[in-house]
Amino acid sequence: MAKQNRSAPVMQAVLDAVGERLMKADESLIRIPEICEATGVNYGSVYHHFGSREGVIDAAYHQMFSKLAEEDIATLQLVSVAAQTFEEYLVSMQALIGTFASSDERRARRALRARIVAASMMRPELRELIGETQSRLTIELRTIVEYGQQREWLNRDLSAHAVAVLIQVLLVGRTLDDVSTTPIDNAQWEISMATLLGVIIARP
Repeated sequence: MAKQNRSAPVMQAVLDAVGERLMKADESLIRIPEICEATGVNYGSVYHHFGSREGVIDAAYHQMFSKLAEEDIATLQLVSVAAQTFEEYLVSMQALIGTFASSDERRARRALRARIVAASMMRPELRELIGETQSRLTIELRTIVEYGQQREWLNRDLSAHAVAVLIQVLLVGRTLDDVSTTPIDNAQWEISMATLLGVIIARP
């Protein structure tokens, strides 16, 4: 156990270095010897821990996927808990959906998550990793939705699980239009999302 505890920060440095490179370039350009040189981690230790080059990349992809999703969940959780009145909740949710839908940063995040999911389609190990994480995150989001329903701020006629999935569709689902040569205008998209949000939110 002590040896594992000591190796964790070392392997984390490897994952961070691989993740940084995946953000900037295709995974085919990842070279484990270069990662070892950059981090000072022994080549044999990397392969002992991750099993293969693909294992390192899968682990880095999984870490990136988890971080993106968990940050979104944390933001939604904060809005849900911080609001003291329905009006505060409504204003915060509308602003949040607008930011999630339209900002350049969100566009990059959507593209990265789509890229990881696409990579997992042909890689069973990666698919299992992100599949388990996705399931856990959906459950966490469902709990947030249930909290809003208990406060009668969200439509109680809708399945909390379905709403949790729908919210994630709003967060990620614009990816296909992002690559279109004629993408929808941000203002039009935000109006449509506000209309959809009105179905989910239970107005007093």
